[in-house]
Amino acid sequence: MIEGEATMNLAAVEESLLGGTTARRDETVIVRGEGCWLYDSTGRRYLDLTAAQGVTMLGHCHPALSRAIAEQAQTLISCPNFLYNDVRARFAARLADVLPPHLCHIFLANSGAEAIDGALKFARLTTGRTRAIAFRSAFHGRTVGALSLTWEKKYREPFLPLPDTLHLPYNNLAKVDEALDSSIAAVFLEIVQGEGGVNIGEREFLQGVQQLCQERGALLVVDEIQTGFGRTGRWFGFEHHSLRPDLICLAKGLGAGFPMGAVAYTRSVQEKLYLGAHGSTFGGNPLACAAGLAALQTYAEERLVERAAVMGDYFVRRLREELAGNLLVREVRGMGLMLAVELRQKAGPTLKSLMAEESVLALPAGPNVLRFLPPLTITEEEVEVGVAATARVLAAQEARP
Repeated sequence: MIEGEATMNLAAVEESLLGGTTARRDETVIVRGEGCWLYDSTGRRYLDLTAAQGVTMLGHCHPALSRAIAEQAQTLISCPNFLYNDVRARFAARLADVLPPHLCHIFLANSGAEAIDGALKFARLTTGRTRAIAFRSAFHGRTVGALSLTWEKKYREPFLPLPDTLHLPYNNLAKVDEALDSSIAAVFLEIVQGEGGVNIGEREFLQGVQQLCQERGALLVVDEIQTGFGRTGRWFGFEHHSLRPDLICLAKGLGAGFPMGAVAYTRSVQEKLYLGAHGSTFGGNPLACAAGLAALQTYAEERLVERAAVMGDYFVRRLREELAGNLLVREVRGMGLMLAVELRQKAGPTLKSLMAEESVLALPAGPNVLRFLPPLTITEEEVEVGVAATARVLAAQEARP
């Protein structure tokens, strides 16, 4: 124990040393997690419908994941990529099993933003072009490369100039048709725009973008960082629309809470790469790969991808039933366990009330959208707790003069 920890204001310590770039909701200090529940330093329990921003897909401290990390930590934590490693090889083989066969090469990174940066580099090397297309309301990360693809101006403008990206309206194929010329290396898109509002891509739009890329020599890059590994009720979001992307970017559920990322890509992309074209000191370390291997095995053994589809249908139906008639609610939408309640007011007060009054954690998605990204292990009983809490908070807010 740190000297004086018993009387230390841990929230104040963290804010003074680590604050300045992230807004906290209050002074709650989370100390433990189990399944869909978090516990603070006072013992208060919270229903976590955020899965740590969509990461803890197996719930907090799933026994299989915790056991794999603990065992690997006692065996080998780091191994440089210029040496082969047993657990890295087993993880790569298992990941290849769940990927479509045409995405037959993988680069292992540490995060989603790193995966996006890698995909940007690979697309430029493959095509010899330098520009990209992304979409309004898109979020692809905050490193310089990923930030160039992210739409939100408050994130981008302080760091201009960034790599050249055109931001086009989402679900508007005509605008892509106009803009996709011989200067475009790749089109980056999310099947469901998570941070941007849980905006669901239309099948005609997504398939049309793919066709335009194929006709004009650009690569299609699908950002599956939030939608991958069962979140939408399929292993990957692009499977809902029979797409065949050239590259996909992975993170979040890849390690089910342990930091890791990856880019998967085709043989034609691989053929354009060369030794030293990209690299990572920590990417593919044995500890991360042990976590990823345990996560992939657990998704399959517990049939969590199929479960996400069923539980997502249940969750969205119950939200629609309980929020029907509330004048503050504009729409309830979702795909699998990626759900949103769009409001006719700012989401911030509702999120704060859910946490303070109901001990339920949810996320924003744009200024007026409540976003729910629960663990794939969530039960019907836990869904009911979250739905009832949301209905009570919004009913109370609606009743206020």
